Amino acid sequence: MLTTPHRPFYYHLWINFILAFSLAASCPSHQAKAAGKKQTRGLIDLADKELWKMNYLKADSIYTLSLHKNPENVEVYWKLARLQVSLGESIPPENNEIRLQHYLKAEEYARTMISIDSTNGKGHTWLAASLGMMADNVGTKEKLKRAREIKRELDTAIRLNPNDETALSMLGSFYREAAGIGWFRRMVGNAFVGEVPQGDYELAEKAFRKAISIDPKIIRNYHELALICIRNDNRTEAISLMTTALNQPILIESDKRRIEEMHKLLIKYSKE
Repeated sequence: MLTTPHRPFYYHLWINFILAFSLAASCPSHQAKAAGKKQTRGLIDLADKELWKMNYLKADSIYTLSLHKNPENVEVYWKLARLQVSLGESIPPENNEIRLQHYLKAEEYARTMISIDSTNGKGHTWLAASLGMMADNVGTKEKLKRAREIKRELDTAIRLNPNDETALSMLGSFYREAAGIGWFRRMVGNAFVGEVPQGDYELAEKAFRKAISIDPKIIRNYHELALICIRNDNRTEAISLMTTALNQPILIESDKRRIEEMHKLLIKYSKE
């Protein structure tokens, strides 16, 4: 019968020493990674707070530092894209070239994120946003080309995350703007510059209402939906929506412009 040879005491001691050394050697690496992730999370959270305070340059420096520490973190890319869109919107319209540079950076960040992870809807959302902000600075043919890409990116974003408030809000704006193109302009456009995007006020309204139900703090959704209500002669709801909007926090610079416009509309329709 075969028997297990007797192992001397020092053999077991040696094995235990090797195991203990291996565990000790691996722990610092895991601890370093955990510490790195925690630090990156802390930086992103800090940058988010500065963004919502509209301290855009400070937020930019913190996001950028976070990106240097973890270049594969897709969350930082879409948040940098969002930041660049916000920076562009904060600059007066007469400084168009400076605004455009921010939107181009936003596009670059969004496309980089999609190249890293195309299954994360935020990259598609903010690519659509950056393209939309640049649309006013291009010719008709290029504008139509971008409109098709914007719609495709928004559809992808919502397919990946049906509750993406930002994508729903932009989709609502897309439908509202396209619905405002008259039949004659659409016919001429289709004949000479390519297919003009189809719009639909009902689809726009549906998108804005869903966006509000997901995040009731966003001023632009109340404003855009109110404009549709005004068009549909539903002024009572339009006034209610704008009044509600005025009680929401100002989160981005463009909210200030929307609040000013809603004040004017409320004065106008309150007198009628």
